[in-house]
Amino acid sequence: LSRHDCTVCRSNAGKIKTDDGRRIILFPRGWPDITGFEHHSGKMILIEVKNERGKLREDQKRFAKFIKQYPVLYGVCRSVDDALKIIGGK
Repeated sequence: LSRHDCTVCRSNAGKIKTDDGRRIILFPRGWPDITGFEHHSGKMILIEVKNERGKLREDQKRFAKFIKQYPVLYGVCRSVDDALKIIGGK
């Protein structure tokens, strides 16, 4: 994706506990694995990554339904080619 006019990064969801006992909330449950933006359009990119057999959890299904109402490049990918199709790169 970075080679196709996009900036993306891994999005860790859930909570972590610091060494001093504080809890930090990362992205909410159901948030996709990859977050970024497309340079030329400015559109947000959100991609859920699954292996060949992976299925969306209920929180991921709810997120997909929610985000599809906005002009965001969203999808589920199982390969690099799938990710490129989401951004219209192939």
